[in-house]
Parts: sequence; structure tokens; C-alpha cells
Amino acid sequence: MPDTTARYAEVEAWAKVNLDLRILAREASGYHQLETVFQRISLADDVKVLVREGEGIAIRCTPPVDVPDHENLACRAAAAYRAAAAWPAPGQRIVIAITKRIPTGGGLGGGSADAGAVLRALNALNREPLDTATLLTIAASLGADVPFLSTEAACTLAWGRGERLLPLAPLPARTVHMATFDTGVNTALAYHALATARSDGRITPPGGMLLGAGTLDSWHALQRHARNDFEGPVFALRPDIAAVHAAWSAVAPQALVRMSGSGATVVAITDVQPDAYAAVAATWPARDGTRYQRAQTLTAVPPVRILSPPIGFR
Repeated sequence: MPDTTARYAEVEAWAKVNLDLRILAREASGYHQLETVFQRISLADDVKVLVREGEGIAIRCTPPVDVPDHENLACRAAAAYRAAAAWPAPGQRIVIAITKRIPTGGGLGGGSADAGAVLRALNALNREPLDTATLLTIAASLGADVPFLSTEAACTLAWGRGERLLPLAPLPARTVHMATFDTGVNTALAYHALATARSDGRITPPGGMLLGAGTLDSWHALQRHARNDFEGPVFALRPDIAAVHAAWSAVAPQALVRMSGSGATVVAITDVQPDAYAAVAATWPARDGTRYQRAQTLTAVPPVRILSPPIGFR
């Protein structure tokens, strides 16, 4: 007999880039305060969420990811949502299917985007949805990128542990040239390298964002004022990342060239010289595991789609 209580949603888990990233004081808990400008881009995992009769949480990723199901951020997001909302109730099973396109461990928020998409999907399916503040609290417990990726904002200023958000007016769409690497950057190692560089005086102590008029309202202003505190320490550890950053900065000095998050992906955001980046990328040795692709910045985020469950989706 068909399960007439089943509910099904589809949503894109859009990747993010950090247009600006400042790592501030470390709390006694070990977490760092941060300030960042998040921007969604048109690279996404496809996420399907089904709530039906049964028990537990099941997840399937295509291609598979090298993470146990119970540690997958999307699974953890579903479990955290169920605990907070008391829905889906016992006797209902959450089934998650993810088609992966965002590189893993590249600073593009792939796992966080999946977690945010699951939270958005479950809240859309829930007939008594959680309020925004509660949803963001759940998201913050999963990681600094997840609160932003649980919203429908295209561009946002975030601070604290990433849970305090101020949506910004979308900037005009720009091409995002991306260099991705086979080997990512371990986030804990990046934080250690940053702390070491600050303690021995190689880089200046942390400083907050200067939020004067016009600082965040144009690509030109961001190119002039933005930075990523991880870049110097990570470049010292990874000359391959530093070389891509330098090459693309030389191609178009007016572009916003930035390592995203703690790395390894390097992005160049511009509306000019689209072929120059591909020409530089063509010179990269294949053995280095560096790949080139393009995306666009988003100016809006489509809502969750609630559909009838497809046949065979168990």
C-alpha cells in the first residue's frame, strides 16, 4: 500500500565563496570569532529529502564521499533538526540523496551547503516549521558556514561564529573563475599556521572589518578593502596555491582574486578578460592536480521545491 504520509522536497545546495574573511580572537572554548562576507555561486550539489514511514536516517551520495554516514554533515543536520523540532516523529524515516558537484575540502562549503539544504528542506516540509532564529541556532551547532547556507540570501555579512547574519544587497552577477586542487587544506592546520604566524610577528594581529560607507556595496570596493587572513599562512604551506593566486592577480589586477575559506580553491571574480584565466590555467602541469572551471555569482536563491515522492525513492 502506498505511503500517503510521505513528503518530498528538492533543493540546490549552492557553494559559497568568502569575499572577505577575518579571523579574530580565539575564545576559551577554542572557537575563533570571525567576520566574513559570504557569496553564493552557481555551483551546487542536488539534494533530495524524503520523509516517509520507517525509522532512522538514510543517506546516499553520488559519487560516494569518504565519510561515515553518521559523520556526514547532511545526516547530522537531519538529526539535529529532528531533535529540535520533534519532527519527523518516531516511525518516520528521513531519506537524503545528494548528487555531489562541489569539490570536497576546497573552501567552497560543500558539506555545509548540503547541511543547510537539508535544514531548509525539512523546514519547508514541516507543517509547523521552526522560526528563523531556532533554525540558525541548529545550523550554528554544525559549523560556521552552515547558518548562511541555511538561508535564502545570496550575499551576507556574517560574524561571531558565523551565526550572526546581515543580508547584503546582491551585487551584479560576475563570472567566477575557479582553480580547484586535488588536495585540500586541513582547516585545523590552517588555523595553527595562522596562529603561529601571528605569534612570531610574520603577520599583524587580527583586526575587524572597516564597515565604512561604500566598503561592501560594490565589487570595486571589495577588491580594494577585502582580504583573507588565511592566505599568507596557507600560501607558505602550499606554494601551488600561492602560484595560482599570483598568476591570476597578474592577469587582471582589477579582479577580486581570493582564496576561499581556509583553502584550497582560488577564485577570480570579474566581468572582463574571460579568456585570460583559461589561458593561464592551460599552463598548469596536469600532475599538480589543479583544475579550472567557471561559475557565476548568484543574485537570488531559488526556494525549496515540494513535490510528490518519486517512485522507487526509498
